Amino acid sequence: MSKRERQNPGAVTILDVARHAGVSPMTASRVINGNPRVGQDLRDRVQASVKLLGYRPNLAGRSLRTTSSARIGVLYSNPSAAYLNELMLGVLEQSSLSGAQVLVEKCGGIASQRAATRRLLEAGVDGIILPPPLCDAPQTLQELDERGIPVVAVAGAQVAGVSSVRIDDYQGARAMTRYLLELGHTRIGFIQGDPDHTAAQLRRQAFLDTLAESGIQLPDDHMVVGMFTYRSGLAAARQLLELDPRPTAIFCSNDDMAAAAMAVAHGTGVRIPDELTVVGFDDTPVATTLWPELTTIRQPVTAMGKSAVALMLEEIRARRAGRHRDATHQVMKHALVKRQSSAALAS
Repeated sequence: MSKRERQNPGAVTILDVARHAGVSPMTASRVINGNPRVGQDLRDRVQASVKLLGYRPNLAGRSLRTTSSARIGVLYSNPSAAYLNELMLGVLEQSSLSGAQVLVEKCGGIASQRAATRRLLEAGVDGIILPPPLCDAPQTLQELDERGIPVVAVAGAQVAGVSSVRIDDYQGARAMTRYLLELGHTRIGFIQGDPDHTAAQLRRQAFLDTLAESGIQLPDDHMVVGMFTYRSGLAAARQLLELDPRPTAIFCSNDDMAAAAMAVAHGTGVRIPDELTVVGFDDTPVATTLWPELTTIRQPVTAMGKSAVALMLEEIRARRAGRHRDATHQVMKHALVKRQSSAALAS
C-alpha cells in the first residue's frame, strides 16, 4: 500500500482489511460490524489491520440516510463457498463505497431461516439480499413481504414485487451445449444443480432443448442430479463415468461440481480433455485453479453483488422519502469462456 493511501484512510476498503488480516471479507465484515460470533484470534487480527490501515467506512453515501446509516442484511445458505465469496466481494465493496452497513446471517432449513431472518430484523436492517438458493425460498420471501421488508433476489426467478439481479441462465446453458455439439460431442452427461433452484431448472431445460433441436435424445442415465456441491459432484461423476459407453463430455451446472468431475476422471485415469471434456458454469476462481483450466460460462457474480446493493439502496432511499418504487429486474451479461478442459471429439 502506498504512502498516499495510508494518509487517506477513505481509500482503504473492507476488502483491503480482509486481505491484510488473512481472513474472508465476510469475517472482516462481522468483526467491523460487531458480530460476537467470531473467535478472539480472528477478531484481534482484523482489528489490528483496521488500526494499521486506518480503515473507516466511506461515507460518500450520506445522502442515503435520514437518522442512521442504511443497514443491509444478507441471508445465505449457499453450498458453494466460491460463489458466495465472489458475491460477498461485490456486496461489501459496494456497501463500503456507499457508507452502508452489512449484516450477514447463515441459515439452513425453514426453522433456521426464520431464526436468522428474525435476528436480522431485530438488528434493524432496512432490507435483505437473498443469494441462491434462498432467492427461491417462498416461505422466506412471503415472510419478508408480510413484514414490509424490501428484498433483492440474486440469481432467482422473477417474482412480482421483488427486485432481482441475474443472468439469462437458459441462454448461457444453450451456448455451452451448442459449443459441445460444435466440438462433435453427442454423448454428453449432465450434472444438474439443486432441482428446487430456478437457475438449475433453466440450465437443465436449455441443455435438453438444445440437444432436441439437433435431433439428439439423451438416455435417462446421462442426467444426474447434484446439489451444487463438490461432494454431490463426486457422486454424480462416478455414476456417469461408470456407464458403458461413458459420455465423451460432461456439462456440470456449476464449477464446484465440474471440479469434482475432473477429480473423479483424474482418479480413474481418464485424460482431460483427450478422453473426456468437462465444462462448468459460473466462472468462479476455482475454474482457473484446476488442471486443466475449466471451460465455463462466466456469470459476473461480483458485479451482481454490487448491483444487488445498489438496487437495495435505491429502494431504501425511496422508502425513506415516502415514495413507492416498482421492482427492478436486472439481467447481466454472461459469456462462454473456453479453456483447456474442452476439446473436439477425437475421430
